[in-house]
Amino acid sequence: MMYKKEELYLTTRNSIFYFVRRVPRDLIQYYSSNRISFSLKTKSKLKALRVSSTVKQKLEDYWLGLRLQKLDIPQILIAKDKVNSQRDDNPTLTQALDLYLKLKGQGRDRVFFRTARRNIRYVTDLLGNRSLSLYSSKDAGKFRDWLLDRGLQVNSVKRIFSSIRSIINICISENGLDCSNAFSRTYMPSEDDKPKRSPLPSKNLQDLRYLCKKMDDDLRWLLALLIDSGLRLGEATGLATDDIVLDHQIPHVKVRPHPWRRLKTIGSERDVPLVGISLWAAKRIKEKGAYHRFAFPRYTDGEYCNANSASAALNKWLKPFIHKNCVVHSLRHSFRDRLRAVECPFDVIDRLGGWLTAGVGQGYGKGYSVGILEKWMDKI
Repeated sequence: MMYKKEELYLTTRNSIFYFVRRVPRDLIQYYSSNRISFSLKTKSKLKALRVSSTVKQKLEDYWLGLRLQKLDIPQILIAKDKVNSQRDDNPTLTQALDLYLKLKGQGRDRVFFRTARRNIRYVTDLLGNRSLSLYSSKDAGKFRDWLLDRGLQVNSVKRIFSSIRSIINICISENGLDCSNAFSRTYMPSEDDKPKRSPLPSKNLQDLRYLCKKMDDDLRWLLALLIDSGLRLGEATGLATDDIVLDHQIPHVKVRPHPWRRLKTIGSERDVPLVGISLWAAKRIKEKGAYHRFAFPRYTDGEYCNANSASAALNKWLKPFIHKNCVVHSLRHSFRDRLRAVECPFDVIDRLGGWLTAGVGQGYGKGYSVGILEKWMDKI
């Protein structure tokens, strides 16, 4: 079956997509066959369309080069465009990055700087370090395809584009430049065929509780702390030992911003009652780290909280015990489902998990006491 409508030269054999295209007559001398055909090694139409579009563009660029080689051009006159000469005076992309880090980097951790520099390096590696006005929407589309071809998920590509847009927008605004942001309206494909992240079944949770107590080390304490608290991994990894309060009528953990770890949203700052395996983990952390400043010194110091390293270690260890679509973040999905199962009010769920709650009225008053929150935590 051929997809002629998209003009991307796709066909399928045994559900596998192939790229098939005839060689133009004027270029047949360069080929041993009059047709190009090869497998795209995928059954996903979305992925096949994306790859086929890239192959089609590269083929046409290559064929254009072959045709230009055959042209007899006696002289090429290059005129310096007055407008382009003015454009060349605009800041380059790396200069825009320097300005962005200077203005937005105050009080930010190393991840902020590393991420911004990495995203700009992606652009300069592919497109070069140009004046901002010399990037085009076509360049942005080429950059998007390059990221997708590297295997990045669409959401990751969107985050990279968001960072690049912010860097360029600040430079345009601060310098009063009369140019547009080429990365501002780039089309992004949907993720309809991406498997959704699944919550962990109750049986998995029971197995993990048992394994955490059996192994009884700092990585398992971190996992156990997440299971019955609903904390984000970064929130738990970046805890100070004093954030864990056990000498209170209701044991709880204080989720607060720290110089080494910011919080995701304003609503993330909260007190979370400690129950079940999370209470056990909190006690082990306090016992073993009574004289240490950080709950998890393996991943946290006074400047930086390396939650990504903790995530990689936990996901690697979890892989044999849980469903393939589950990761450590699936514990947050399970936590919300468990609260729904006991008919917990949605605003209480949002408060416990640090999710944003819609509505102006949610900002009034002091909110729920830790005692009320514990009542719902006990039910799960």
